[in-house]
Amino acid sequence: MFQRILVPVDGSHTAELGLNLAIGMARESGATLYVLHVVPEFIVMQDAIGGAMYADRLLEGMREAGRQTLAKAEAKVRAKKLKYRAILIEEPAVRVSEVIVSQAKKVKADVIVLGTHGRRGLQRMVMGSDAEGVVRDAPVPVLLVRSRDKGRR
Repeated sequence: MFQRILVPVDGSHTAELGLNLAIGMARESGATLYVLHVVPEFIVMQDAIGGAMYADRLLEGMREAGRQTLAKAEAKVRAKKLKYRAILIEEPAVRVSEVIVSQAKKVKADVIVLGTHGRRGLQRMVMGSDAEGVVRDAPVPVLLVRSRDKGRR
């Protein structure tokens, strides 16, 4: 059924649930997992004194956290002896949802398995929803995984 499964990970509980489901799907179908982490390099407003140094440290911290998140997911997939490819993308001015859709096209994914974060209210209006953007623009089916535990996102 599925030969290529794209699963974005960001270190969150719901992304972990998505990865677990994708692992099960890959095991059943013999698919290759494409484990993706996107480092969103936000434009940081710089103040006159020390702003650039702070921005550089912040971005490097985000990159390192991304590498660790991807390595943890990769180890989990490798332990299950599945075929996989780990992908780390750094995009300075592109929404995470756009990167996910682009990677789905690039790897010719059959499905995207994506954990949601359940943003509500003002936070969703301001930040938007990556899951919503993926569902809207994806060239393939998207399987959204939610946490049943309302306290964890």
